[in-house]
Amino acid sequence: MSCRAFLPTPVPGVLVQQILEAAKRAPSGGNLQPWHVYVLSGTPLAEFLDLIRTRLKADPLGEGTEYDIYPKQLPDPYSARRFKCGEDVYAAANIPRDDRPARLRQFARNFELFGAPVALFFAIAHCMGPGQWADLGMFMQNIMLLARERGLHTCAQESWAAWHRTIADYLKMPTDLMLFCGMALGHRDETAAINGVRTERAPLAQFATLLG
Repeated sequence: MSCRAFLPTPVPGVLVQQILEAAKRAPSGGNLQPWHVYVLSGTPLAEFLDLIRTRLKADPLGEGTEYDIYPKQLPDPYSARRFKCGEDVYAAANIPRDDRPARLRQFARNFELFGAPVALFFAIAHCMGPGQWADLGMFMQNIMLLARERGLHTCAQESWAAWHRTIADYLKMPTDLMLFCGMALGHRDETAAINGVRTERAPLAQFATLLG
């Protein structure tokens, strides 16, 4: 589940390294290992977030993405699921649907990593295809599962794709790499109501075909 409120409790760097070392065993077609990950914490993270705060004043929705996070014409049931997810999150934050300023403030929390002390940014080479993007997803899920195993929580954030140019510049990413998303990592704030959100899942019969 996605954590949207973290405690400021630091995460030891050695623990992050252990998670990444284990996560790299993710399945990879042809053993291409197409994932690239950048980790920020401490002073570098604070400087980066200050930069984002400054740029948010002029561009509250970011600078645009290199890829479509969702299809432009998203049909049901996918569109309905996305809408319901958003409504549940805003309801947990006690934000009415017609309070656009409050919704924008909550959306901006993405770019504060919801208070997490560690940020991970994932990139992949422009030349890679859907198969390698799937590998990157499995690498990321390994990180998320390994984090929970160690008492930590995460939030995968495609919203960071909206700041791909700023992130690439700050991290000095090679030009052949494309930012996919970010991830917040840290200790969950157990008192935050928004962390109680549980997105609905379709029943088995809607997505599984069982033969034999």
